[in-house]
Amino acid sequence: MGYNRITEHPILSIPERETVSFTWNNVTMTGYAGEMISSTLIANGIQVFGHHPKDKSPQGIYCANGQCSQCLVIADGLPVKACMTPLKSGMQIQSADGLPALPLLKAANGFEQVPIENTQVLIIGGGPAGLAAAVELGRLNVPTLLVDDKDRLGGKLVLQTHKFFGSQADSYAGTRGYEIGDILAGQLSGFFSVRVWLEATAVGVFADRVIGVVTKDSYRLIRPNKVLVATGAREKMLAFPGNTLPGVYGAGAFQTLVNRDLIKSSKRILIVGGGNVGLIAGYHALQADMQVAALIEALPEPGGYKVHADKLKRMGVPILTRHTVVAAHGSDHLEAVTVARLDDNWNIIKGSEKTYEVDTLLIAVGLAQVDEFYYKAKQFGIDVFTAGDAQEIAEASAAMFTGRMAGHRIAQSLGLDVGEMPEDWQAKAKILKSRPGVPVQRELPRQQEGIVPVFHCYQEVPCNPCTTVCPQKAIFTKNNTLTGLPYRQSDEACNGCLNCVAVCPGLAITLIDYRKDKDLATVTLPYEVGRAAVEKGQQIGVMDVDGTLLGNYEVVNIRKKKKYPQTLLVQVRMEKQIAPKAVGIRVQLQACEPAEIYTKAPLPDEAIICRCERITAGQIREAIRSGVRDMNQLKALNRAGMGSCGSKTCRPMIWRIFQEEKIDLGQVTDRVDRPLFVEVPMGYFAGVKKG
Repeated sequence: MGYNRITEHPILSIPERETVSFTWNNVTMTGYAGEMISSTLIANGIQVFGHHPKDKSPQGIYCANGQCSQCLVIADGLPVKACMTPLKSGMQIQSADGLPALPLLKAANGFEQVPIENTQVLIIGGGPAGLAAAVELGRLNVPTLLVDDKDRLGGKLVLQTHKFFGSQADSYAGTRGYEIGDILAGQLSGFFSVRVWLEATAVGVFADRVIGVVTKDSYRLIRPNKVLVATGAREKMLAFPGNTLPGVYGAGAFQTLVNRDLIKSSKRILIVGGGNVGLIAGYHALQADMQVAALIEALPEPGGYKVHADKLKRMGVPILTRHTVVAAHGSDHLEAVTVARLDDNWNIIKGSEKTYEVDTLLIAVGLAQVDEFYYKAKQFGIDVFTAGDAQEIAEASAAMFTGRMAGHRIAQSLGLDVGEMPEDWQAKAKILKSRPGVPVQRELPRQQEGIVPVFHCYQEVPCNPCTTVCPQKAIFTKNNTLTGLPYRQSDEACNGCLNCVAVCPGLAITLIDYRKDKDLATVTLPYEVGRAAVEKGQQIGVMDVDGTLLGNYEVVNIRKKKKYPQTLLVQVRMEKQIAPKAVGIRVQLQACEPAEIYTKAPLPDEAIICRCERITAGQIREAIRSGVRDMNQLKALNRAGMGSCGSKTCRPMIWRIFQEEKIDLGQVTDRVDRPLFVEVPMGYFAGVKKG
């Protein structure tokens, strides 16, 4: 059943699924019915799905979200996106080598009339923002249709195994992402006024104020009174030699494989980008028993939450700041990545290059709003709203809250008597969207008697679960704000319930018990990783907040809280003097050391900018230097932006090249948007049903 399957996970349960047979290039293999073809192939060790028609370059999974066609395969004679096509028993799948041949289909019996659905509200996107809005509208009994292109609700929540930050009252802080998705979907199922179409992709907005949606077997038109665009964000890409090799992809694709489809897609990964997306992806890799060679970040410090970065450090992951990726290497799949240090002017320091042998490179350098539906709807006079990342890039906790606010605004616009929006909602939304504060120094507690909780968070972020779970109501935040750092203030002794240790999303609270030994203290450490699972009597490496080994100590007990069963509470005895410094358990026994320095001089002009059409940075620079100032002219000249993704990936990088060439962007004509934002098989419009 594929040797890359995850069969045991510290957080996720392994479901029972139906095993089916299929063929890949005439070789019989097995997979699970209904899982995406791309996941089945990777589970069976297949990384190369085909070869590009232009230069025969290997193609594999890239976005895992249906926004490109790099994972194109031929399934039962039809070209399909492997990441969006479920596996069926007996399916015959072939690699897509070159341009696929047109399928021989029976002619349609004329064009069928496309049905039009009328609804008060159409919500595009079933992630945290769309779900929260739908729940709010359902509560108000507003006829609503929610469409989402996946086979389940939740969006990116489905991919998140960690406990969320934010407000416990407003965004389920302290609860794991995939569990929040289930909670919201469960709430939605109780509202009869809300219909949900899954595996339904909104593909275009038209001048007659209807929106085209491709469902599992047909093409439909929706005429809404109001539209909420909650389509989330897409990942940005970097340009460097080798950036299109199979094995180089976004962190979201990685989390889809690992946490949604339970595929152990990699043995050793390197991560580019120190925002929360990259930091959390590293943690998810460790949970799935993969090695993280390093995480590199171009800025002087990671941009994500410090508790996420600290968590990786103490698990043995090197975080290299002021570094960038130079090149990716491999024949038909990624085999190594060269990185280098940056100087104060963002130039590579010659001689600082080092190469890591890895099979996966995760690009986590930021997100771009998926907002094309909003602007097109606005252009055609549709009353349209946004929420979540489609409105502003922020955390999922903020997306849920802005979704709720959007639902309220839509209800107001429909003339419903819902009253004014509560005054504090705007303030809460602003806090949930806030950037992390500047890290501060905190003095460790000096008390060496009784039971003492230690808070190892040094940066203000929206987070309050620890204040809500203390039965003595003794944990507060500075100034009683959502972003304030926590502290304990009570004359009553801590009773050692361990609730705060178990609930902390950053695994940044420990508990010290000084009562049992005059020389040694018992320290409780949270642990959620499967690698080298801890057992009573085992010697484990205990780390401080910066990832420095304090020593090896024996596990004297392992506890669990009923409400947080996946978080092990590992107890060790150690010297009283250093007990307050203990934060976590080492996961990787040693960092992955770089191999020999890669000596070949990198050629930036070789970097692929337009993945779909294989257009390099050099070709685009040549066109700009010849006088091209129009993105549409670039299409005509060398096809840059003409590919299946609709220039969603390459457009930001092309703009950057214009800037590098000192061109005033005000003089550059942007692309003309295509009528459809997503590829649609022509047969849908002719009434030819899918499958």
